[in-house]
Amino acid sequence: MGTNNMLFAVILLPFAGFLFNLLAGSFVGKKLVSLVGCGVVIISFILSAQIFMSSFLQGASTAVQSNSIRWIDVLDFNVDITLYVDHLTIVMMLVVTGVGSLIHIYSVGYMHDDKRFNRYFSYINLFTSFMLLLIMGKSLLLMFVGWEGVGLCSYLLIGFWFDDKEKGISNSLAGMKAFIVNRVGDLSFTIGLMILFTYLGEKFNVWTLDILKIKDVVATNETALNIPLLTAVCILLFGGACGKSAQIPLYVWLPDAMAGPTPVSALIHAATMVTAGVYMVARFNFIFALCPTALAVVALVGATTALFAATIGMTQFDIKKVLAYSTVSQLGYMFLACGVGAFIAAIFHLVTHAFFKACLFLGSGSVIHGTGGEQDIRHMGGLRKKMPITFITFAIATIAIAGIPPLAGFFSKDEILWKAFSSNLAVGKLVWIIGLITAFITAFYMFRLLFLTFFGDYRGHHHVHESPFTMVFALIVLATLSVIGGWVGIPDALGEKVIHTQTNKFEHFLDKSIPHEAKSGPLHKENSHEHHSSAEFILMGVSILVALSGIFLAYYLYMKKKEIPAKIASSFPELYNTIYNKYFVDEAYSSAIVQPLIASSVQTCRFDNTAVDGSVNTIAYSTGNSSKYVGVFDNNAVDAAVNGVANEVYSTGGQLRLLQSGNIKMYLSIAVVSSILIMAVLWSILEWKQVKDFLVSLGLL
Repeated sequence: MGTNNMLFAVILLPFAGFLFNLLAGSFVGKKLVSLVGCGVVIISFILSAQIFMSSFLQGASTAVQSNSIRWIDVLDFNVDITLYVDHLTIVMMLVVTGVGSLIHIYSVGYMHDDKRFNRYFSYINLFTSFMLLLIMGKSLLLMFVGWEGVGLCSYLLIGFWFDDKEKGISNSLAGMKAFIVNRVGDLSFTIGLMILFTYLGEKFNVWTLDILKIKDVVATNETALNIPLLTAVCILLFGGACGKSAQIPLYVWLPDAMAGPTPVSALIHAATMVTAGVYMVARFNFIFALCPTALAVVALVGATTALFAATIGMTQFDIKKVLAYSTVSQLGYMFLACGVGAFIAAIFHLVTHAFFKACLFLGSGSVIHGTGGEQDIRHMGGLRKKMPITFITFAIATIAIAGIPPLAGFFSKDEILWKAFSSNLAVGKLVWIIGLITAFITAFYMFRLLFLTFFGDYRGHHHVHESPFTMVFALIVLATLSVIGGWVGIPDALGEKVIHTQTNKFEHFLDKSIPHEAKSGPLHKENSHEHHSSAEFILMGVSILVALSGIFLAYYLYMKKKEIPAKIASSFPELYNTIYNKYFVDEAYSSAIVQPLIASSVQTCRFDNTAVDGSVNTIAYSTGNSSKYVGVFDNNAVDAAVNGVANEVYSTGGQLRLLQSGNIKMYLSIAVVSSILIMAVLWSILEWKQVKDFLVSLGLL
């Protein structure tokens, strides 16, 4: 299969799985549904790996793209359907299809008893296809189709259990919330794209949506660019990223997304939708790098979101909600990295996060499955003995997200913190401090989750059992990746000190698509010696110490002194309730936006019913009544007169018809009598002389 066909096949295979399972899935049985649903994504992963090995593994610097299919051709503006794969794209493809394949396999066991088994697989196949289109599309329009597609699929999957007797309404509302909040971000994204398209067209006469052409225009005309305008464009684009990747103020949909099946949570939170915003910002690095103000906004929003969500995670008891706020926090970390110009570090953390967060979500699903649907960690405990594989894999992923070496999360988190500290941006040191505090809180609440779930005595009432092989297999693979996945990004400074060679293979690989931060102008110090100085090792030690401190605190509070957390909560009830209730942000949105909109909608409805509909109905009633009276007059007067004349004519005609007997003698008699009558009439009216003259004129005399 040629590269061109492979590129299209990577996207079209999951789409074909969607069509098959949607149209024929209810007739062919669950085995074939799962075989097709999993098989198409696995094959897409194999094709992605083949593209990686044939085109990128040998250090090739050129990207590959498919043949172009003309989509839009209007005057001088045209858009082609072209798939483009460079080093950044192939990394995302491997993550989406690789982690996505494991989630699909896991779903076979988790969703086995669901009555809409085929529809579930059709939806997640479609989700995967749209995500691949988003990252592989060469034009902004193709990216936007994928962007909107994953939003649609999130709505379908989050509200998948809409008919649940107890939570059906809340599940549906969660899906609607995700859809509507993302529409707000999508509006910002759309406006940003339109401004960029119009500006480049009017300024440089380049009317294009092709990402590479836009990049060439920006690079060629860097000194002539309107930086304030591009800053506004970057902030608008970031607004779209805030929706998809759940950043302040548009993060509120993501915790509610837990209403969907757990594999859906893993798919959304680890491999697909939430990574779209980070990918988009990294893809547009050539514009963001020119706008320090926009970068500062991205960094501050990311850092604030990371800290904000982490604090909420400390107080939650729903196992999936803890992980949901953890996802929001980790996404904030990624945007923190983008904001200091460390786009490669952001993608690196995106990759490692996909491994350990997918493992954590699927691990939580295994716990929920093994405890009969229980999600409250206060009703768990002691599960490490009853679910040993789930415990080991969950523990590995927890250590990884906490940032303990040599697991994957340590290398990506440390890279972000180092890039923030060494940044020349004014906010660099500030976001580094926030990131360090967040690292401490992350280690704390994740080990709090681990200890309450798997240690101590079992506090539930359900029979606990280990999950089936289709579920634990995915956990084992993801746990393994959580251990070794970060080794491709070992810092060069550490490699040179230990093995005397460059070891950050990931950074040097993505350098082909994203210029190395050390070379990207004002974002970072150009003195390469400082990058390899002892400062980086000191900061590594600090980050490890911070993470270990968080772990120790969690161990002390939830293993040794279990009564202390309750005392702290009772000592600071207002603060605890505020954090436990997620700072009442949802309530604030409800009061400031949702309820006023509902109230205005009610008033508008009333106005429509009373004023608009009232006037229309009044006119209709009046017209109906007047028509009724007109109808009566028409029937009784007009029609009566017309019908009366017609009846008289008909009656007279009937009488006259009797004269038409065909008897000649009668006709002559009538003629004679008629003549006599006429003469008599004339005689009575006229004098004889006049009668005589009249008869003469007629030739009768």
